[in-house]
Amino acid sequence: MLKTPAPQQYQLEMVTLEELVPKDHLVRKVDAAIDFEFIRAEVEHLYCKDNGRPPIDPVRLFKIMLLGYLFGVPSERRLMQEIHVNVAYRWFLRMGLTEKVPDASTLSQNRIRRFNGTDIFQRIFDRIVEQAIEQHLIGGYTLYTDSTHLKASANKRKAINQTVGASTSAYIAELDKAVEQDRIAHDKKPLKAAKPSSKTHSQKVSTTDPESGFMTREGKPQGFFYLDHRTVDGRYGIITDTFVTPGNVHDSQPYIARLDRQLARFQLTPIAVGLDAGYFTAPVCHLIQERQIAPIIAYRRPNASKNTLKKKHFTYDAETDTYYCPQGEVLRYSTTDRHGYKLYQSTPSICQHCPQRTACTKSKQFKKTLTRHVWEEDKEACRELRLSGAGQKIYKRRKETVERSFADAKQHHGHRYARFRGLAKVQMQCLLAAVAQNIKKMALVAFLSPFYQGKCVLISLNRQISQLA
Repeated sequence: MLKTPAPQQYQLEMVTLEELVPKDHLVRKVDAAIDFEFIRAEVEHLYCKDNGRPPIDPVRLFKIMLLGYLFGVPSERRLMQEIHVNVAYRWFLRMGLTEKVPDASTLSQNRIRRFNGTDIFQRIFDRIVEQAIEQHLIGGYTLYTDSTHLKASANKRKAINQTVGASTSAYIAELDKAVEQDRIAHDKKPLKAAKPSSKTHSQKVSTTDPESGFMTREGKPQGFFYLDHRTVDGRYGIITDTFVTPGNVHDSQPYIARLDRQLARFQLTPIAVGLDAGYFTAPVCHLIQERQIAPIIAYRRPNASKNTLKKKHFTYDAETDTYYCPQGEVLRYSTTDRHGYKLYQSTPSICQHCPQRTACTKSKQFKKTLTRHVWEEDKEACRELRLSGAGQKIYKRRKETVERSFADAKQHHGHRYARFRGLAKVQMQCLLAAVAQNIKKMALVAFLSPFYQGKCVLISLNRQISQLA
């Protein structure tokens, strides 16, 4: 029988936050799996010890930020409203039911005045990764790296064309050394020191966010973007590195430096790395193998040629360091340029009367030229590794690790758009998003372990004892 509800009653009830928060809520799992107390020591040098008003507890401050990324709340003002009414958030932040919630400007002003220009967000990310290593959630045997784009807060129509100099490869020092050694091996004189390049090109620069990059990639949206270069461990998908560049930076450029950082910072000893075709360059293949790591890199189709006879139709003889054309004629070594390519050229008098000349070369001098990188053997070794049984299994897991990590970030953690303007601020966003994903993964994995329930009981008892004290 339909009844009229009783008028709302305001009655006194004796409740605690511990009773109001569900036992299986994510914040409980995160609180049990992660120790955030290290944050206080990390930021201690940024606070004045004997002057000023008492600040908000830095552990609580960073946990507020992480709540926004953990539950996909993009607005700090809205986040504070959610904390005001959400008892689970209050429980996680150690706030009472009647305790006043900080103003939204507290977050922004601390970022701008206290944390701007520091590496505090990188240090917090690193400490969370270290906790994952201590909990044996990172194997460190296989690392998967890829990049994804974040739409910059900039209109692609509001831009100017600027003339900039030619960019330099990140691996120029290693390449110069390899070129010098190769020329010596072929009895060639060393190349003269390269003059400062006078080559320039026009580049579109945003007037709203000049630090973003205009991205034009096949199959990708065109406009101003940032790229998040992320590395994920193969065991549980824990993120071990995240690094932001403008959207017009090639994926391979920052890779080796970021790999070296992980090896040094976390003492990882990977056996293999899984990469997509964007990283299939000679320097990356060589430098990875130089570190005693197996590169499993996807196949990249070579640039199209107008000639019917492609480079694949020519045979390379490693003993004589020569190429043989389909007609059996020899292309001999000529020189090694400063870009790391060895040039092999045919004999014009023979090519002039060759029946396949028109399908082979359009040269008016009747000369066929092939190039071979000084690190071409490393690229060939990568191809063999990719086609091996183990290589196919390792590469297959890319979609389960780094690609899934990006999908989760975009769907649940606001990773489609850059919340801020400027490279440093977007780097902060990506670090906090990665921390949020890591602590969520760590909490869910810990929840499945048999030791989780006992750990929760101990934490709950310690909390009750501290409240009584």
